[in-house]
Amino acid sequence: MTEASRVVDVLEDIMEHMFTNLHNVQKNLNFWQSRAEGSNARKVYFKVFERGPRAFASETFQFLREWFTEGSSIQHLSESASAYIYERIAVLTTLRSSLATFLAEMYMEVDRCGEELLKDPERVLPSLLLTINGLFSKLEASIGHLHAMRQRNSSIDGSCSFPLMFEELPEVNQEGSQWTDCEMRDAINLVYENLHKLDTYISLMVAKHQRPRKVTVYWIRYTCGAVGLSVCSLWLLRHSSLMGSPDIDNWIREARDSTISFFNDHVEQPLLSIRDELFDTFRKRHKGVMEIEEVQLTANSLHRMLLAFSEQTKGQKLPENASDQELLEIVMARYEKEVMHPIQNLLNGELARALLIQVQKLKLDIETAMLELDQILRANEINFAILAALPAFFLSLILLMLVRAWFKRDTRAEGRGRIARLQRRLLIVEVEKRIMQYQTYIDNGKEKDAESMYGLVLYTLDRLYHAVERHAKATGEWQWLRQDIVDLAKPGLQTSYKLIVTSRMERVYDCLLPSLKRQ
Repeated sequence: MTEASRVVDVLEDIMEHMFTNLHNVQKNLNFWQSRAEGSNARKVYFKVFERGPRAFASETFQFLREWFTEGSSIQHLSESASAYIYERIAVLTTLRSSLATFLAEMYMEVDRCGEELLKDPERVLPSLLLTINGLFSKLEASIGHLHAMRQRNSSIDGSCSFPLMFEELPEVNQEGSQWTDCEMRDAINLVYENLHKLDTYISLMVAKHQRPRKVTVYWIRYTCGAVGLSVCSLWLLRHSSLMGSPDIDNWIREARDSTISFFNDHVEQPLLSIRDELFDTFRKRHKGVMEIEEVQLTANSLHRMLLAFSEQTKGQKLPENASDQELLEIVMARYEKEVMHPIQNLLNGELARALLIQVQKLKLDIETAMLELDQILRANEINFAILAALPAFFLSLILLMLVRAWFKRDTRAEGRGRIARLQRRLLIVEVEKRIMQYQTYIDNGKEKDAESMYGLVLYTLDRLYHAVERHAKATGEWQWLRQDIVDLAKPGLQTSYKLIVTSRMERVYDCLLPSLKRQ
């Protein structure tokens, strides 16, 4: 188990170094490829204005000199910008291809002798180390032709002036005899030494062909901002107490008073009012504009008036429990007769009394309507209080959404936002495309290109592995998703089955679904 663990540690370290170097190369290669896809004007703008002030001065001086001496046009500057970009793409593409080929050959060798390596590591490890030593030699030869790419007018100073030279195993270790522990240790140390040399070489090459830093790309904006900040600082200094001016102190005092006033008027007082209204709603529920006792008094008075008028009109005693509707019919019938001679009956008849009864009836109807309205208002007092708190609620909701967006601003594939989920799905698309391209190379007999593409498949699967690991563990899908990723990396698996696996991954796993389907 000790030997097996040593083997696993060595192989994991080699894979980790290869994936890291491939990622550094691919990240910068993506930048230059995006610049190459732009228009000629965009390329010229990048070469002149997005490579720093020194490049801006140099390119401007060179353009003016050629303009006055040779009469060169913008077309020459456009060709120069294109050559500048494509030169870096060529170098980084070669580096990526060499690293991917090394990665693919080593992975296939480990896959071929994997079970034997775990069962009998003492016998298989020497042959595996010899194979790795040979792979380093092939990598040295494949990268070596970068020196021939250096041209006389290259825009990269000293880009390929340092060769890549790996250490090789001694002749005694390349025989088929059993290795001692000391020889095994020396061979493993030699692998780590070669890895260190490779990391150093790739770092230097990537540093000379890397994309400009953000500060370099936007140096014009930062310069304008620095100038504006300097002018603003001088203006503030002019109005500060250092120059004997009380303006800034007065502005600070006014700003503080305005802030306090705004907080009191638009935050504190409305919140206190809402709080008081919410509590007063329950304390004042027994009070209202119209009480039921008042309405009952008016109804009883109207009933007595109707009963007295009806008894007098009929000339007989009526029951006390007679309904107001029956009594009102008697009153209205008498009112219709009285209205036929209004002047006479107003003075000598019962017309005035009937009118007063109708006024009492109207008063009762109004009080009843006010009582019902008051009951509706009482039932909705809490709703009105909540409605008054809606502005503060919406403001808090907006602030919460902004804070949430700030926490989920990570757009990388490992993030949690919608864009990060999209990046993970695009990784699956990239895996599918490279698997199909690998099969195309195999069908056309291009074994070298196929090995390089297979290494890129492994690199993309490694990125997908690290991008989905945390999310898949959170949803309980990691066990099956991890197995699918491992299956996609198997060199002996048929391409048709791999495409079925990628299609299933896009449809089944929650961490890879689009946001709309999750809802």
